Amino acid sequence: MKKHYMKSVFLLLSLVLFSIQGFSQTGSISGQVVDEKGQPLPGASVSIKNINRGTSTDEKGVFRLNAVANGSYVLTVSFIGYQVLETQVTVNGEKRVALKLVPNAQNLTEVVVIGYGTQRRKEVTGSISTVSSKDFQKGNITTPEQLIVGKVAGVQVTTNGGQPGSGSTIRIRGGASLNASNDPLIVIDGVPVSNATIPGVSNPLAMINPNDIETFTVLKDANATAIYGSRASNGVILITTKKGKSGAPSINFSSQNSIATVAKKVDVLTADEVRTYVNANGSDALKALLGTANTDWQDEVFRNAATTDNNLSISGTSKNMPYRVSFGYLNQNGTLITDKLERGTAGLSLNPRFLDNHLKVDFNVKNSLAISQFANQDAISGAVQFNPTWAVNSANSTYGGYFEWLRPDGTLNPNAPRNPVGAVRLKDDSGNTMRSFGNLQLDYSFHFLPELHANVNVGYDVSRGKGIVYIPAEAAISFSTRGNYNRYKSTISNNVVEAYLNYNKDISSINSNINATAGYGYYANRTKNYNFASYEADGKTVKSTPKFPFDIPENRLLSYYGRLIYTLNNRYIFSGTVRTDGSSRFSEDNRWGVFPSAAFTWRINEEGFLKGTNALSDLKLRLSYGVTGQQEGIANYSYLSNYSVSNNEAMYQIGDTYYYMNAPVAYDEDIKWETTETYNAGIDYGFLNGRINGSIDVYRKKTKDLLSVIPIPIGSNFSNQLLTNVGNMEADGVELAINAKPILKKDFSWDLGFNFTYNKTKVTNLTASYNPDYMVSVGDITGSTGNKIQAHALNRSPFSYYVWKQVYDESGKPLSGVYADLDGDGTITEADKYFYKSPLPKYSLGFSTSVSLRKWTLSTVLRSNIGNYIYDNVSSNLSSRTVILDATSGVVNNVVRDFLNTGFSANQYYSDYYVKNASFLKMDNLGLAYDAGNIARNGKMNLTISANVQNVFVISDYEGVDPENNKGIDYKFYPRPRTYVLGLNVGF
Repeated sequence: MKKHYMKSVFLLLSLVLFSIQGFSQTGSISGQVVDEKGQPLPGASVSIKNINRGTSTDEKGVFRLNAVANGSYVLTVSFIGYQVLETQVTVNGEKRVALKLVPNAQNLTEVVVIGYGTQRRKEVTGSISTVSSKDFQKGNITTPEQLIVGKVAGVQVTTNGGQPGSGSTIRIRGGASLNASNDPLIVIDGVPVSNATIPGVSNPLAMINPNDIETFTVLKDANATAIYGSRASNGVILITTKKGKSGAPSINFSSQNSIATVAKKVDVLTADEVRTYVNANGSDALKALLGTANTDWQDEVFRNAATTDNNLSISGTSKNMPYRVSFGYLNQNGTLITDKLERGTAGLSLNPRFLDNHLKVDFNVKNSLAISQFANQDAISGAVQFNPTWAVNSANSTYGGYFEWLRPDGTLNPNAPRNPVGAVRLKDDSGNTMRSFGNLQLDYSFHFLPELHANVNVGYDVSRGKGIVYIPAEAAISFSTRGNYNRYKSTISNNVVEAYLNYNKDISSINSNINATAGYGYYANRTKNYNFASYEADGKTVKSTPKFPFDIPENRLLSYYGRLIYTLNNRYIFSGTVRTDGSSRFSEDNRWGVFPSAAFTWRINEEGFLKGTNALSDLKLRLSYGVTGQQEGIANYSYLSNYSVSNNEAMYQIGDTYYYMNAPVAYDEDIKWETTETYNAGIDYGFLNGRINGSIDVYRKKTKDLLSVIPIPIGSNFSNQLLTNVGNMEADGVELAINAKPILKKDFSWDLGFNFTYNKTKVTNLTASYNPDYMVSVGDITGSTGNKIQAHALNRSPFSYYVWKQVYDESGKPLSGVYADLDGDGTITEADKYFYKSPLPKYSLGFSTSVSLRKWTLSTVLRSNIGNYIYDNVSSNLSSRTVILDATSGVVNNVVRDFLNTGFSANQYYSDYYVKNASFLKMDNLGLAYDAGNIARNGKMNLTISANVQNVFVISDYEGVDPENNKGIDYKFYPRPRTYVLGLNVGF
């Protein structure tokens, strides 16, 4: 017994000694994580790389990892809005560390957002450009897309005019369609948002507060966009909103107040010049129509307009819950009288982490409410044309007190223009719109395999818009009825459910990394348009309630996608993507489309022969190919036989009952996707540790199965024309971007950026069978009913002008109605028209710079388009003898001053004289900011004061109001204002 007892005691002592020895070989890692200001970061993630060990910091930013075996480790620290920190630590007992994180905004070039994930900039295989908040356009910015105007090579953002909240035309590499949409896909925090027209507001993007946006990432080539498949032919814009940051609540308040003025008006004759011309050339009857006033009608309908834009945000962390709450209020008056937009916005972002940081939760919701008053934009062209010799008001007028042209019997002249001030004042067009969008995204890193992530994203985008248009009985603009009352209302809802798995693993044994993603997406889009009766102002029914009180067009999209990125030796990166989409817009035979891409990146600067070159910080070659699709702009049920329902006036009476009539509509049961192939070659470069960096890209796009209208045999369908997939188009381009910091000192720095784009697009097919002479006429013009000034034709740029060649006399003056006989048959016919110029610019340039000296910063943004032309429809319609001496209508009108140059006896709508060079150089913004720093005794209040001028100047040969026009036809254009802005930003 004693022997056994001694053995047991010996065994127990051995175990204790072994345990003590083992315990002495383990330790711990503890410390504190702080932000760039030294403030604690509660909720920061701290983990040991390549080991399934991690924790998060407490409310004081303190953490502790126990039972860590002695040895050397890489500690990884991350927090929302900050760069990931990796640091080497050696454990030999207890190890204490102090860790400081740097905000992400200072290093956005290192990590970029891509479709369904992020990627280090140095490993990117596609053509991607990122613009952060510090580089956004400054000043009175009311819609998100205005933030990046002139900032990205290959991206053209053209505002549609000066209306409050006015939208923009966004084109990435020129677009890829003729009849479907050319708008890019916009994704906000993982939610594809609708760009459909929302009733009650001038622009759907005006419902999004630009102050909530942190970054724009533009995906341009097919390798970057193919993972979005059928919606990516026109590029993708990924918008990331601001998120919660560190510790104690941080409060930020900004206020911008501005005055907008009309930068330039249409140059027309003065009242005295009109009187002189009519007295010299007019009949006695027309002379009798001259008044004694001197009215500048453009001054009467335009005004100086005030705007205030105020934003408040609160961000921080509460019990390891990062949050950000934001509120905004915009009150913007338009330069056209009565125009106004009021917008209130609210946003909430929550970004907690659970299960030892294995589960990341992102919850985002943005709400907005807009109240709009839309001015009657017919007054813009009316102010150019209306007789300046008459005053605005007339004591004997029964039309709201405004002067109007009357017949000899005292009734309203139906062929005369309307008083522009009355046209605005006597029309009430008001809208009320609500929009809400957001998502809940869960990302779970499996405990047993942390390299594997499961991500689920559920999002929505809902808009409701309604409004009324009321014209009183005394308004001259409704002379055919005694006033008018109309209602409109629509609801648009888009829902998204996405789920994907991502596996990201370093394989050190073969010096490789594998990043694989596979996922599924479901997208439901639904619109409900209400149909209402219309009435005269006194309640008399003009149009009774339609048979169907509302229409509900809707469509669905199902998607499966996958991506594999393989990195070898940290310098050879191979990427492959495939997505298959099924759309309810097409029949079962054409429903599914497959969109693949492949790319290769070579990080040349990592090669041994360049590693000793200290001046070279980055040199990367990118090659890619991919296919993307297009379904936006295609009607939901165009592959089915459809019938149009007659209106009330066309009902058919049988006995005592009236019946609606149905008429068949032409359809194509084989309609399918438009598809675009893109080849891209690019070089990314950097010198002097990134102080000089940029990229050069060369691309070719080939789009096939374009939707085009072609003639079809009578009787083969329900029309003699059909919209079907027959067209092809090609585009070639070059993009260049360079960013530099020529000066980088403590109290003095200078940043500059320059981008250049060359893009040439041509149509290569328009018909089912080869026909080199076939063309599709487009581009409606005012003053020539039913006629068009542009056309699509083979081997021509889309939207090229199709005109007659003007003949001039010896002094260079154009001869009225005299054109070149190009076919030599002795007469001027349609055969003598020719293709002349295009509205699409050949070259686009952007330049940004800022200089900071101590607390002062001076910045500016300039843009230029070269090689774009515009059709001056203002002059072609309002610049002839028959306009000023309108004997047919019995009125005297004003004309554009260009009439003194031409002297045309009648309008010459198809003269190439009116196709004008619209190349321009614009200074978009000039700003000065003063950072006052801490202004409170406790040192916790920071103040910045700024002053900006927007639309500073335009240099162009074009004599119209503005050479920048997305349609290439200048008429009734709402002038972009020149805006003077004072702003302040206070942070607590």
